[in-house]
Amino acid sequence: MLSKVHGSALYGIDAIPVTIEVNIDPGVGYHLVGLPDNAIRESNYRIASALSHNGYRIPGKKITINLSPADLRKEGACYDLPLALGILMASGQLSSDILPNYLIMGELSLDGQLQPVKGALPIALAARNNGIKGIVLPKTNAPEAAVVQGLEVRGATHLGEVIEFFKGKNQLERASFPRRRTKGTPVMDFPDFNEVRGQETVKRCMEIAAAGGHNLILIGPPGSGKTMLARRLPGILPPMSLEEALETTKIHSVAAGASPSGLIWERPFRNPHHTVSSVALVGGGSYPQPGEISLAHNGVLFLDELPEFKRHVLEVLRQPLEDREVTISRARFTITYPSSFMLVASMNPSPGGYFSDTDAPVISSPAETQRYLGKISGPLLDRIDIHIEVAPVPFETLSEDRKGESSADIRKRVTAARELQIERFKALEKMHYNAQMNTNQIREYCKLDNASKAMLKMAMERLNLSARAYDRILKVARTIADLENTTAVSGNHISEAIQYRSLDREGWLG
Repeated sequence: MLSKVHGSALYGIDAIPVTIEVNIDPGVGYHLVGLPDNAIRESNYRIASALSHNGYRIPGKKITINLSPADLRKEGACYDLPLALGILMASGQLSSDILPNYLIMGELSLDGQLQPVKGALPIALAARNNGIKGIVLPKTNAPEAAVVQGLEVRGATHLGEVIEFFKGKNQLERASFPRRRTKGTPVMDFPDFNEVRGQETVKRCMEIAAAGGHNLILIGPPGSGKTMLARRLPGILPPMSLEEALETTKIHSVAAGASPSGLIWERPFRNPHHTVSSVALVGGGSYPQPGEISLAHNGVLFLDELPEFKRHVLEVLRQPLEDREVTISRARFTITYPSSFMLVASMNPSPGGYFSDTDAPVISSPAETQRYLGKISGPLLDRIDIHIEVAPVPFETLSEDRKGESSADIRKRVTAARELQIERFKALEKMHYNAQMNTNQIREYCKLDNASKAMLKMAMERLNLSARAYDRILKVARTIADLENTTAVSGNHISEAIQYRSLDREGWLG
């Protein structure tokens, strides 16, 4: 007897329909075909134990199982549940008219408990797009799948519940769409900017970076507050739109599994250690997974002590920073992951940690400093919009009792500026902020008067700036104008944007 059960396979951050075909004939043997990985090949042991604990059995006959399409690689233990149901249907132990209306995924424990699976959101989207009425998943995954409207999502905790549901003897709880949080309310508590003493120029830079989605590098000696400031940046970022939340949730669902709250509303903040490999950073592997830059999509990738990262690891960032996506190619397939993130980096000005100052505790020679800075290539620095020096805070400022401006107040200005940008780019697909502008859009939205052009020309010639640096100055100037709610980009905006290119200035080490 032949039975068919709907399943799904992940391909990048999307899902592809898979049909689990089970045929039982007289004879002996268990044959699983359709490019399964080791986890799927071992499923017969888990299934046999789970069925036994629930009063069922695997028949002692010839069982042939095909995962169709047969030329698509399948991986993971998430096929346990549909395989078990397919075997019960083909052996006559289960009869159900409604089972073909559902897509079913889930990993089985030996006693039949259901374990969460990866990719619930893209799987649910694939089910709806292929006209399937509903989906049955482990209960942990149900809130995430319920984000998809027009799809009946059922969550179960045990194999026995699923069998009884398809027999019509009980009703699995139907998951509901998770309530969206109030707009503008942060989901997570981040350290507040009002705890920062001094550093007003740096805070201004971080506000501009957050408002326009610009890449930022902080240069300063140990203890000046670089890491402390960077960790406060997520608290002033604007709230994510529904589209951004869906994109972010899909990536994290594929990489890490279930999101208990359904959608991920907080912007990611990824902080990989400097020993990270290039594959861990950009993604890949035998079965490609999203890397840190994709997990930071719509959020922040913070690289602390940038020169300590291996140079070849940093160089792989160049293409994703420009294209805002990363393509992983293998012999049999190519996968593209989105990677539109804010790069925030910090570094010391020299191997000793201090600027070239005779009063510094440790003095590095010019050759040592040049070697240290040479670990970061010019093309990578060229892709960073804002370079800012972070000076140590004097005792008088540190000892003040007065608190600075709060993250909530800064966030209001950032959100207002970002809303202007969203309105500006509403006709353009997948464009939300100034840092995403291409050359044509820069020419349209960053028009300069003659005085501003002359100022920018002088800066280009004196600092020997590249065409990419020219574009990035204009983008930052556009964001400064948006923070002031000004339509035109003026000379004041250009001059401030030029100041934030410290690493382009000759002799910036002092």
